[in-house]
Amino acid sequence: MKWKGRRKSDNLDDRRGMSSKGKLVAGGGVIGIIVILLQIFGGETGQAVAPVLNEFNKGQQTEQVREKELTAKEKELGDFMATVLADTEDVWNQVFIENNLGDYEEPEMILFTEAVQTACGSATSATGPFYCPADKNVYMDLAFFNELYTRFGAKKGDFAMAYVTAHEVGHHVQTLLGTSQKVRQAQQGMNQTEANKLSVALELQADFYAGLWAHYNQEYLEQGDIEEALSAANAVGDDAIQKRMQGHVNPDSFTHGTSQQRIDWFLKGYQSGELKQHDTFSALLR
Repeated sequence: MKWKGRRKSDNLDDRRGMSSKGKLVAGGGVIGIIVILLQIFGGETGQAVAPVLNEFNKGQQTEQVREKELTAKEKELGDFMATVLADTEDVWNQVFIENNLGDYEEPEMILFTEAVQTACGSATSATGPFYCPADKNVYMDLAFFNELYTRFGAKKGDFAMAYVTAHEVGHHVQTLLGTSQKVRQAQQGMNQTEANKLSVALELQADFYAGLWAHYNQEYLEQGDIEEALSAANAVGDDAIQKRMQGHVNPDSFTHGTSQQRIDWFLKGYQSGELKQHDTFSALLR
């Protein structure tokens, strides 16, 4: 991806190399799990739960101090993420204008190492990249991408990181448009299997939005970029992960979609460039 020398977002908070001083930050357990739960029951529920979590976290929050300086390579990676985030801002501001959706509210991206405090509670790097609807921020421990390449077999390249970033920003778009809230409300009256189907549709729509972003951002793409994104999408399909981790596949437990579905919806966004084709729900639930 062509990114050097271009605009970097002001909405990136780089906390890598920082750690908490004093009380131990809760990096897992109940509060860590809450981050996952808020991804499942986000939207209005997330907004309601956030104040409770903030009260709880008052006893957990500590002063963060820089324990080590970032290397030149780490700083360059931060610049890359800031550029990708800027690209998502440019694209979604344009898409919102073109589709009469009002003003696009730009999210903040937090880069962290090992653990982070959010309005959704505390999370560790084991959570993977995630979007917190309660504070409308994207959180990333970039060590995740080493796992993506070495453990899950994705093709190594900077555009795999760009795809994941665009996917998480896609969840932010869903929050702004009210899609996430509607899905979470509908899930409350469903059994787990049916609720999972809606989660899959939500995740595939975020993949579509990532593809739509790539369509609008074509002037900065290089040969092989789309292949890197498709390789990452393939690696994080529910079927691929379950087969690798447990040796068998259980479709009823899928929450993100199969590898092929994730590839297909990314490509649909990329090839069409049309926001109106974002309806993953009718396609899956008919």
